[in-house]
Amino acid sequence: MRSYRLLSLLLLCTLFSVPCAFGSDLVLVHAKIYPSPTDPPIEDGAILTHDGRILAVGPTAKIQIPREATVIDCHDLVVTAGFWNSHVHIFTPPLLRSSNLSSAELTAQLQEIFTRWGFTTVFDIASVLKNTNLIRHRIETGEVQGPRILTVGEPFWGKGGTPIYVKAYLEANHVSIPDVESTAQATGRVQQQIHDGADGIKIFANSIEADGILNLPLDLAKVIVAEAHRAGKPVFAHVSNDQGIEIALQSGVDILAHTTPRDELWSPAFAERLVAAHLALTPTLTLWDVEGRKRNVPPGQIEIGMTRAARQLQAFSQAGGQVLFGTDIGYIDQYDTSEEFTWMSRAGLSFQQLLASLTTNPATRFGYASHSGRLAPGMDADFVVLDADPAKDVTALSKIHQVFRAGRLIYPLH
Repeated sequence: MRSYRLLSLLLLCTLFSVPCAFGSDLVLVHAKIYPSPTDPPIEDGAILTHDGRILAVGPTAKIQIPREATVIDCHDLVVTAGFWNSHVHIFTPPLLRSSNLSSAELTAQLQEIFTRWGFTTVFDIASVLKNTNLIRHRIETGEVQGPRILTVGEPFWGKGGTPIYVKAYLEANHVSIPDVESTAQATGRVQQQIHDGADGIKIFANSIEADGILNLPLDLAKVIVAEAHRAGKPVFAHVSNDQGIEIALQSGVDILAHTTPRDELWSPAFAERLVAAHLALTPTLTLWDVEGRKRNVPPGQIEIGMTRAARQLQAFSQAGGQVLFGTDIGYIDQYDTSEEFTWMSRAGLSFQQLLASLTTNPATRFGYASHSGRLAPGMDADFVVLDADPAKDVTALSKIHQVFRAGRLIYPLH
């Protein structure tokens, strides 16, 4: 009867194109469950949720199922905590015009880019703050189905520092992001963006211009980082080369956005220096493949560059660095995450380390560890149902069957 009731509910959601809201109690049964990257899997497990929180996790035979609960049979499926993507951009043309989108249209956009790939939380690290705030308000009120969105809003770069590869796009979409030319201007803008709802700040430690790479003056970088930290907010740094990493190190940045395959390999000593500075890294390895193909770089040269980037990630990971999964979605349009998992695996990261980069690492880094990143009583009912076991093949992390946020099905919706 429970399975029949679930199928009927899903059919109604499909026919009328409305979000699926299960009852207050939801139970997933007979799944292989990975409660966290460090806990052993539960082979025939169940998760009981109530009002958006997890009540119990354990063997199916030991979970008492409430009489009116909605029950989903997950035989031959795998469940993990909801995924975080710590490097995205709310910057695609449709999302930039979110006020023109209906609830269904905006939900479909967010599904294509984020929830379809298991992301229940994303950190947007360059967008138009006013527009991003509007999108997440529509999600938080339940009008739109999508992930939790954290954002930095507009990024910070120095005078003349608008990256050459986005300048025309910004102009075409009437987006104006001011250069930072003084410490007073930098301080005031950080304060304003945080006041307006930014969850972090992003600097371009250096940016690619038509005639080379332009560095952000160190005094400006230090002021921006200090002001963000004064408000308790993390700072991301776009880095294009080792000089950018030096600016990030000396200014006290928290997260490096990208490896730097333009440069040499990271030595163990250099990687240890990054770790000693408590830096996290979003490697975005697939980006280099996308960029290479965009510029018609020969496949062999792309392979060399990506291997260099993977070895930088390997050095960082082996030094004990905290890796955060990130894809640069919104700048690149390759939403499928399988290539990123493959390259991270080639860099030597185990399944457990990959799962940590998607769950516990970002939850810890961004202050959500008390209620996100693990499957345990009291935690958010954010979880991903996979079609196969990622411990056997890491690309299974991209084979998404269902996604739940706060106990509600957010993928698929129809």
